[in-house]
Amino acid sequence: MRSTEEVVESLRKALVGVGVGLPSLRVDPVTAASEAPFALVDLGRCNVRTAERLASVLRGEEPVVGAHVLDLRDGRVGEVMGHVGGRVRLRPVGGGPEWDCPPESVGEVPVGEVLRERVRHANREGRIERSGRLP
Repeated sequence: MRSTEEVVESLRKALVGVGVGLPSLRVDPVTAASEAPFALVDLGRCNVRTAERLASVLRGEEPVVGAHVLDLRDGRVGEVMGHVGGRVRLRPVGGGPEWDCPPESVGEVPVGEVLRERVRHANREGRIERSGRLP
């Protein structure tokens, strides 16, 4: 039988493998120090985005909430916000109005494209702040 520490590490690796990190995941120190034969696993606390991503993974949704994808219809890059009515709900990188995309029109984002979108968004925000109006 594996130790609780080994089980926690195995769970951590499995979660990271599906893109979920639980920073507070650990062996529960109270039960680890008790006479109980097995300590409990403390899943800890996480933010809402991590919880939603974990729920998406457990539901078997593809692409998972929080992933970045390409809308093949028009080339826009979006972050998956959820799955509604058989469609994938996307939001532009950096924020903005969400849109729906059929699952068959969702594709893989080219390497570096998410970073380019973040830089574009940051540059656009900088111009707005300096000028006080939209570019």
